[in-house]
Amino acid sequence: MAAASGCSSPSDEDTAAKPAGKAKALSVAEAATTFQHAVTKFDEDGGCIEQEPGMCGEQMQALMEPARDLRKAANTDKSAGAEFWSPAYALIDTMEDGITVGEDQGATAVGTNRPDVLGSAHKLSDWLDEHPTT
Repeated sequence: MAAASGCSSPSDEDTAAKPAGKAKALSVAEAATTFQHAVTKFDEDGGCIEQEPGMCGEQMQALMEPARDLRKAANTDKSAGAEFWSPAYALIDTMEDGITVGEDQGATAVGTNRPDVLGSAHKLSDWLDEHPTT
């Protein structure tokens, strides 16, 4: 018969008892840089060359996450305001629309969601180049 040993260390108990802290919000400059790096990584990794549906979902999500962080940071940016960020918000919203379709639709499907996500990510990257946040 096995019995519980009760050999947990105090540090294990301390860790389990404390909830995870809230992540520090990124500044606009940090969020923009992170997003730009994600787009660069996507391009350097070869982009999404697979034509078939379902092959680029992870890459799409890898661009969407930092885009969402950028929107959160832009929402708190008091120096520029919503009017400045309006074109970026529109591009991020288009990316969100593409993601809500669900799985990657492929390159040749009618109504494919790749341009909404991947194309808008590149347009947002270009917009950030033209509108530095630092």
